[in-house]
Amino acid sequence: MKVKAAIYGASGYTGQELTRILSGHPQVELIAVTSRRFAGQRVSDVFPALFGLTALTYVDATPDDIASRCDVVFLALPHGVSMGIAPVFVAAGKKVIDLSADYRLRDLATYETWYAKHQSAELFAKSVYGLPELYREKIKSSSLVANPGCYPTSIILGLAPALKNGLIDPGSIIADSASGVSGAGRDPVVGSLFCEVDGGFKAYKVGKHRHTPEIEQELSALAGAAFAVTFTPHLLPVKRGILSTLYATLKKDITPAGLHDLYREFYRGEKFVRICPRDLYPNISSVAGSNYCDIGMALDIRTRRVIILSAIDNLIKGAAGQAVQNMNLVCGLAEDAGLAVAPVFP
Repeated sequence: MKVKAAIYGASGYTGQELTRILSGHPQVELIAVTSRRFAGQRVSDVFPALFGLTALTYVDATPDDIASRCDVVFLALPHGVSMGIAPVFVAAGKKVIDLSADYRLRDLATYETWYAKHQSAELFAKSVYGLPELYREKIKSSSLVANPGCYPTSIILGLAPALKNGLIDPGSIIADSASGVSGAGRDPVVGSLFCEVDGGFKAYKVGKHRHTPEIEQELSALAGAAFAVTFTPHLLPVKRGILSTLYATLKKDITPAGLHDLYREFYRGEKFVRICPRDLYPNISSVAGSNYCDIGMALDIRTRRVIILSAIDNLIKGAAGQAVQNMNLVCGLAEDAGLAVAPVFP
């Protein structure tokens, strides 16, 4: 019997990618996709790329109505909206994969400092941070999975082996990340228009991006002590992809070969983390359309700094693909079901 899945808030780029992946998932039946804006319209009319792949029509349905029909629901809603919807599905005994930031942070005060007053803080204790490579066993037994943000995914996966093994000084970490414009969503915003981004490359939200506390929370957990991170996001004039360049000072001596071996061993057996061969580095074009995270590394012996490079597709491993990976885990399916596809190149 197939898992019955629904997407609540399915008209953005992430909702479209979830629809695409789930429509081809061999063990899932996508039974409903919601949208107030496009209610009554066929999904393939809103996203012509899905023509012939789904016959679904967007509906404006209540959480109770969707909960009565599905086994698992994806909440592809804006930050601050999921917190009012998730409790309905949790109370109905459904598996919930939330793609907003509403349950990613473990500390309520931190969430309310960076976002807004929380409406369902009682669910904080029930949620599990949905990064499978670090929390696989907890995810399997969870009913509420907080899907990580796109920038945090690339940064945490890039630094996890070095931090877990005490290789670097946590306080020295600098994360420079560059994302394609799809990360800003589908709603028209002047800063995301073609004429605004084409030929440009700029930093934004310097020192105040909302992903900062999420990054610090997970990196601190890996290091075993709290610390702050310097994180600067940048906007690339491309549709999709994130490349994070991560810098940190070494605490231990290590050779380039030893560093490569450390990463390869840490991620041994992981289906969606690929360690680049030595002296080769990730490129967003090599992960586009896939759930892979490619990681490369180098040592700057002169400055005793390690440089880690991490590339993901922000809409797949950074959002919809990782959400399906989490669904597979909570539903007892093969972790790569519906996701075992090669990147699209060129």
